[in-house]
Amino acid sequence: MLSYQHIYHAGNLADVQKHALLCAMLDYMGQKPKPLTYAETHSGRGLYQLDAAEALKTGEAAAGIGVAEEWFAPEHPFRRALSAVRGTYGAGAYGGSPLLAAQLLRADDRMQLAELHPQEYAGLEAVLGWRAKVHQRDGFEMAQAVCPPEPRRGLLLIDPSYEVKTDYTAIPGQIAKLHRKWNVGVIALWYPILTDGSHRGMLDALEAQNLPKVLRHEVRFPPAREGHRMVGSGMFVVNAPYGLADEAARLSKRFASL
Repeated sequence: MLSYQHIYHAGNLADVQKHALLCAMLDYMGQKPKPLTYAETHSGRGLYQLDAAEALKTGEAAAGIGVAEEWFAPEHPFRRALSAVRGTYGAGAYGGSPLLAAQLLRADDRMQLAELHPQEYAGLEAVLGWRAKVHQRDGFEMAQAVCPPEPRRGLLLIDPSYEVKTDYTAIPGQIAKLHRKWNVGVIALWYPILTDGSHRGMLDALEAQNLPKVLRHEVRFPPAREGHRMVGSGMFVVNAPYGLADEAARLSKRFASL
């Protein structure tokens, strides 16, 4: 499906969880001198303006990063990446995962980004085409095609909208195949926690695979508006980098205060 546009949800509490953990992982991985590859299956347009009509319509950013920014010290990698984005694009800017990642990557690190939606792809190409290889194709197809990447050391973020309901059943097999091909890669999956529990079967299937160094982190938060089905957010990370569990625990305490 090509209807999803993240501008309505950019900077929400799910983004805060996802981006805080993503930036922590990339910051740690960047401390070693060897180059790495960052890849993403569902990249979106990369850059969002939180004062745009679409973002203001839902109010999710105001209830998300608008509240949570103070959770992070200025030196936290998420806060540093977000500040760098705002320094370039203005105070109302918010970076999607690929643009935040680009702030933390080094000159010899590589990026492989997929986005199928024509408008979102065009926006992504405009913002990050100078830095990344941007693919207008199915994200899972791209991931399977480029993995194992070069450099082999790296991180793949799988971040679908889950508008395609078969994602829940297809993702465990996709991750199993990717891990077989790229056993050293960090594979990070984001998923929504919905009132109907749609994620549970997917997580059961993933955990049955006995993948290495798994971190599963979930947070709960109030629905963005009456009747909204998303009440939490999760990350399932294979080959989780050192220190990520501590970062997740700190984040859990912050979310518990909501």
